[in-house]
Amino acid sequence: MWQQLLLNRRELTTEDGEPIRIIYPGRSNDDLGADFCDALANTRYGLTRGDIEVHVKSSYWHTHGHDRNPAYNRVVLHVVMWHDSRTTITLQNGKAVPTLALQQYATEPSRWSNPGGRALNIPCFETNQDPGTGTTERFIDSAGEERFLAKANRFQNDISQIGPGQSLYEGTMVALGYAKNKLPFLELARRLPLRVLRHLSQRGMPDEECLARQQALLLGTAGLLPSQHSSGGREIESGDEWVDRLEKLWSTLAHSGPMSAGVWHLFKVRPNNHPVRRLAAMSYLILRYKERSMLEEMANLVKESPNPDRLVEALQVTGEGYWTDHYDFGPASRLKSKSLLGRDRAAEIAVDVILPFAFAWGKYNSRPEVQQKSTHLYHSFPRLMNNTVEQHMANQLKLDRGRVNSARRQQGLIQIYNTLCTQGKCSSCRLRLTSE
Repeated sequence: MWQQLLLNRRELTTEDGEPIRIIYPGRSNDDLGADFCDALANTRYGLTRGDIEVHVKSSYWHTHGHDRNPAYNRVVLHVVMWHDSRTTITLQNGKAVPTLALQQYATEPSRWSNPGGRALNIPCFETNQDPGTGTTERFIDSAGEERFLAKANRFQNDISQIGPGQSLYEGTMVALGYAKNKLPFLELARRLPLRVLRHLSQRGMPDEECLARQQALLLGTAGLLPSQHSSGGREIESGDEWVDRLEKLWSTLAHSGPMSAGVWHLFKVRPNNHPVRRLAAMSYLILRYKERSMLEEMANLVKESPNPDRLVEALQVTGEGYWTDHYDFGPASRLKSKSLLGRDRAAEIAVDVILPFAFAWGKYNSRPEVQQKSTHLYHSFPRLMNNTVEQHMANQLKLDRGRVNSARRQQGLIQIYNTLCTQGKCSSCRLRLTSE
């Protein structure tokens, strides 16, 4: 009902008698916290952005313990079928949240019944009834271009401030953090700059020793070594020589101290996306490009790659030794993939980081051929794995997989979501303008 509510009317009234107009109902949340995130509503206090929690009865808010859970502190509206509680709905931070009961609207089936599965009365929906016009595709391509250039502009600013090598390193680390751990990975990259990791490798030092030093410093600074957990350390199998080696190196290498292990988000994180495993992958990438920097290699690859495949292959990492069957410290696991950085994730890093960085680097260094080639590779990049925002937008616009057939169009859907849908800017959206 919440996602398909009131086709002809979005003016609602909370249980406190306050009028509220739903501008955007949000998208399903696959993480900790409320049921829907990035919702937008207009109240007497102005535009309100945040999460929506849905219950059958309003009393379930307290029954489920949401008032004690900080993961629900972004909730701006509690949506229920029946309001059976007179207790004020409060967040863990003490803020009160209004309740909207749908029972009064359910008595008017024509206002919310939706046999066709159509979303809330979002203006852009009507544009997509005739896919032969190409209107939607052109708009999504344009948005994908806008997102690419926005990333390139951010990289260009970083290059001028922190240098190209550190800029590329930070961008790659953020991408390794995936959706849930971007900020901790960025903090780690700033605490432990690339120059420090590269200086760990002395001339003539065996690769295995370089790798161990880099992993010890990365994982130790992240606060993710077994000895750094408040429980006194996770159980380690006897004979874990690699783990013992990392612990000893961490105790002897100079460092700035560890991050709190609590900053890492591990809920619903797949084993191959676990921060420990991704940091191990980063150590292999740094080792791979220890003779010529990753910056030089990536710029050269972008310039010379005939297609995206070669760039993706250069970013893939296969686990060795301890990392063939571990995604974290402790007992061995049966992993679906032996890759520390597989093809799908490598492709996402190429699109999100390498290509916009190369465009920025080419512009900064007056290398138009690098700019042109990075743009060409971006335009020819095949579609990536689905993500939740892209899937949400494809459903909203009634787009099948055949119409979202490239990485650029996937990026375009994310750009539209971030800059228009969740900002309440329907009036300036080109899909609405063309439909009218």
